[in-house]
Amino acid sequence: MSTDIPDIDPLDGLRAPQDPDCDVFLTGTVFLDIVFTGLDSAPVRGTESWARGMGSSPGGVANMATALARLGLHTSLAAAFGDDHYGEYCWDALEQGEGIDLSMSHTVRGWHSPVTVSMAYEGERTMVSHGHEAPPPAAPANRTFPHCPPRARAAVASLVPGRSEPWVATAARHGARIFADVGWDETGRWDLDALPDLEHCQAFLPNAQEAMRYTRTDCPRAAAHALAERVPLAVVTLGAEGAYAVDAATGVTAEVPAIEVEALDPTGAGDVFVAGFVTGTLADWPLADRLAFAGLTAALSVQEFGGSLSAPGWAEIAAWWQQVRTCDSQEPAALQRYAFLESLLPAAARPWPLRRAVPTIGFRRPA
Repeated sequence: MSTDIPDIDPLDGLRAPQDPDCDVFLTGTVFLDIVFTGLDSAPVRGTESWARGMGSSPGGVANMATALARLGLHTSLAAAFGDDHYGEYCWDALEQGEGIDLSMSHTVRGWHSPVTVSMAYEGERTMVSHGHEAPPPAAPANRTFPHCPPRARAAVASLVPGRSEPWVATAARHGARIFADVGWDETGRWDLDALPDLEHCQAFLPNAQEAMRYTRTDCPRAAAHALAERVPLAVVTLGAEGAYAVDAATGVTAEVPAIEVEALDPTGAGDVFVAGFVTGTLADWPLADRLAFAGLTAALSVQEFGGSLSAPGWAEIAAWWQQVRTCDSQEPAALQRYAFLESLLPAAARPWPLRRAVPTIGFRRPA
């Protein structure tokens, strides 16, 4: 991570001695991601394609964990790691490189790390993955999770139709705000009642297609209002149009357009959006500012390759804001919309654009 600006704590002034040490807890599968970029088209059967760019990084749930940590939140991750070199690399990258708390995680002897190969072209991506489900941790290796998750300000859950994760209810009962996303429903039922953990969620963040299918509506904004009848806060991402949110408790709605960027690789952009929204929510920002910040972090991420590799930190955000303020061609609306960043960021920042991604699993450290 960049050290050109001081560490920024988005919760500065909000922390109290009785608060939990953990800001955000999450759990899931860590993949080793190998990302090829700079492909002019999809690979053709029977031929060899050469990519102009390549990156390797922890992926899967590590995308969101990294995004949260780079935004200054104390992040705890519970995951299984293989005892192969890939697993060692992912553990080291997350714990030593990003400062993520892995005390709830464990290494599985004889289990190889799941791997995803992602090919990015034409602003989209194609992925091939391989892995096996990790066996549950032995009791001596992990005495607290999944039976008792750590006390946290917030937790992020990925809802799966027909499945309930007991830790979600426990975390909510202990005071954590639950933020949830959801994947494509392979059953085709699209039934909100099949998401039992939704009742514990403060915020639900599906994309437009998911939201409309779950609510049987033909408009993502109507879907958001329908979802707000089930959760306190419904946020629907609209792709290139931005995002729309409904706060059921106050009746406040907000819509923020997306930032136009040249997308290199969309891997992990949804995870980064959630991380940005969680950050703004814990910092108690207005709803529209939370949406704008989440959209900004996602837009910055797609301009680099990889999921966790491209998650922006405050250095990237500060550099972008400096560029916006000094560029004569920038629309005045952008200056007004993101003016809330002024009080958060230092006056000096590195020139825009920044580069953080590296092309290999890891170079040897200097002697």
